[in-house]
Amino acid sequence: MRFLSDYPTEILILLFLIITFLISAFEKILDWKGTISFIKDHFKNSPLKGSVPFLLSILLIIEIIAVGFMIIGVYQIYTSEAKEIALLGIQLSAISIIFMLIGQRLAKDYPGAMSLGVYFIISLCGVYLLNK
Repeated sequence: MRFLSDYPTEILILLFLIITFLISAFEKILDWKGTISFIKDHFKNSPLKGSVPFLLSILLIIEIIAVGFMIIGVYQIYTSEAKEIALLGIQLSAISIIFMLIGQRLAKDYPGAMSLGVYFIISLCGVYLLNK
């Protein structure tokens, strides 16, 4: 077995997204009150201001599920070259990025919205490669 399997680009994209979303989920969980406070302040002038805890909970659940699928997907790529679960994880991560983009745009945080583009492009590359 080779270090990054026969799918090095796919594995590296998965590892990048796993680290990104795992740290994001842990930060939310470990400092839930602080995160809620920060996000409420960020969205104080947007239509989302009253829904922050609910929407953040949904985002957290999607991130955790996506990370779980991507971890299982890496294992499956190594053991059986199956890519379906990894693909599902990346698709969920892309959906969460779209949700964050909507929030950033509604909060008029255009630099924040723009920075999400990098993560979305990486996710799209992963979707493309895992669909081959």
